Amino acid sequence: MKYILNRLIQQEQLSKDEAKEALLQISNGDFSDLQIASFLTVFMMRSISVEELEGFRDALLELCIPVDFQGETLMDLCGTGGDGQNTFNVSTAASFVVAAMDVKVAKHGNYGVSSVSGSSNVLEAMGIKFSNEQGFLDSCMEKANIAILHAPLFHPAMKNVAPIRQSLALKTFFNMLGPMVNPARPDLQLVGVYDLELLRKYQYLYQKTSKTYCILHDLNQYDEISLTAKTKCVTNSKEIFLSAEDFGVLPVSKEEIYGGDTVKAAADIFYQILSGKGTVAQNHVVCANAAAAISTAEPVAISDAFIEAKAILEGGKALEVLNQLKTISQS
Repeated sequence: MKYILNRLIQQEQLSKDEAKEALLQISNGDFSDLQIASFLTVFMMRSISVEELEGFRDALLELCIPVDFQGETLMDLCGTGGDGQNTFNVSTAASFVVAAMDVKVAKHGNYGVSSVSGSSNVLEAMGIKFSNEQGFLDSCMEKANIAILHAPLFHPAMKNVAPIRQSLALKTFFNMLGPMVNPARPDLQLVGVYDLELLRKYQYLYQKTSKTYCILHDLNQYDEISLTAKTKCVTNSKEIFLSAEDFGVLPVSKEEIYGGDTVKAAADIFYQILSGKGTVAQNHVVCANAAAAISTAEPVAISDAFIEAKAILEGGKALEVLNQLKTISQS
């Protein structure tokens, strides 16, 4: 690690293979906490290269506990986090809407590191069980159209890094990797990223895969469609900007999509929204992201997908999915 750190401090970049090997060694416990913290810190001080990101991704996919849903076409809705905006759990709520729209969702997520509440915090507060047992996950997918893949259960090799990330409480390159290392390897992916540079890197790497994808970056620095500004949207075939007008609604303010100061507050907001009691702004943001996912999965106009998503949310079908998942968790 000393050799690697010296190179990085000299502003050198790692090759794809070097980056992969470094992460494999970290996972094996070959380095001290201080060395790992230093390694993470370097990438907070300079941009990560595409080759480094690709190597880190390949290492985590090689090390993860795989999930096999027997040929099902799966979607993940996942943001990188790290945008510092502390919105409510938009992509998680949208995941339940999408599952209620008969698209099978393999939701990859984790506890919050740089925010108050990650998807796992909220789902745990809802009474959702986390498991890496294939039978349990199959039951969730069959009965609720959604399975929750709590990252620490599928990436046990990263146990050496988790407490260091918690102590730093800052976004690291692991934030960048989250959506890329879903152990179910979904064919369909809606990804939100926290800046345009990372969007370009995701686009480059996803172009080299067979995924059908939509990568989002909101120009108000959100890793999702916030409806507070235009959102750049990059897919396999096009690059466009989306705004509130594309969904037939008015823009919202940042204050209207705030996620609260505690996990309990975030969980309360989440439940209110799925219960059909969210504010207009909250509902519109959830449905806009769900619509982007649906239009990625199916040949449907995003405006039509938004109308359908809104009917699903307001009709209580997303709440039914949540309740079904809770029932399975408690059985």
